[in-house]
Amino acid sequence: MTTHNIVSVSGGKDSTATLLVAIAQDTPNLQAVFADTGNEHGLTYEYLDYLQQATGVSITRVQADFTRQIAGKRKFIETKWREQGVSEAVVLAALEVLEPTGNPFLDLCLWKGRFPSRKAQFCTMELKRDPMLEQVVMPLMGNGDMIISWQGVRADESITRRYLPECDEVGGGLFNYRPILKWDIPAVFEAHRYMGIKPNPLYSQGMARVGCMPCINCRKDELREIALRFPEVIDRIDRWERITQQASKCGAATFFAGSNAKHPKGSIANMSATEVMEIASIRQAVEWSKTARGGIQYDLMIATDITACSSAYGLCDSYQGHSEAKEAA
Repeated sequence: MTTHNIVSVSGGKDSTATLLVAIAQDTPNLQAVFADTGNEHGLTYEYLDYLQQATGVSITRVQADFTRQIAGKRKFIETKWREQGVSEAVVLAALEVLEPTGNPFLDLCLWKGRFPSRKAQFCTMELKRDPMLEQVVMPLMGNGDMIISWQGVRADESITRRYLPECDEVGGGLFNYRPILKWDIPAVFEAHRYMGIKPNPLYSQGMARVGCMPCINCRKDELREIALRFPEVIDRIDRWERITQQASKCGAATFFAGSNAKHPKGSIANMSATEVMEIASIRQAVEWSKTARGGIQYDLMIATDITACSSAYGLCDSYQGHSEAKEAA
């Protein structure tokens, strides 16, 4: 019987630390897998190249494909929407954009006619878990082998993860293993330092999380940093909002707003599509990110130097000191 050790790598701190633990333990048959959502920053792709070269572990890249689902939605729109009272203009607008783009994140939103939200976070399952299972894990099953899926999750990330076991059996020889479940953030970055691996550079540019940029769960200050440092990311989301809006039956789709989302001006649930896009678009979210607490007045103390190091984890000083110490040695 062969044991296959598969580490899910996102380019973030926790999955990188998990890979480093596997390497430090001389884990046999080690394979790293990156599920490309299509909403990653270019620096993350570069970091994965660096990580592969620095560790010597090959990183397999997989992507979700929604061609079949989009074709099914086209057929449904052509045959059902008019019967449901949807206007001809909305039907034609949806059919105009409903073609696979090759970008998994955008194609997922076109299929769903909306963006993921905190209450409907289907992006993790559709863009990360399922492609990895279908393209990497499933082909290894059924041969009597053991497959260990190494997952970089920590208990202090959320209430749900707090009660996860360190290891559990899925079935068919597949096990989930969470070696850093009880670690805190300092321990995660200490693993990087110990193994001589730099963290993703986005962590020194104001990002609390990396991977999707922006993530639908990104913080106010993180969104502000993204808009300041990477305005092209905001431009991309703006385009995606307008494309996904056309694929939506209700005619509205905003990156940070689900149907029951709140806004400083009140609930958007009963607003028209035009009203929603005017007050809850990515552009409006960016403007809000520049305000002080309460979202009314602009914060005059906000830093505007895009070259300055900014880290939610205090990495600027710690890694600078670490580098200087290595050079002195």
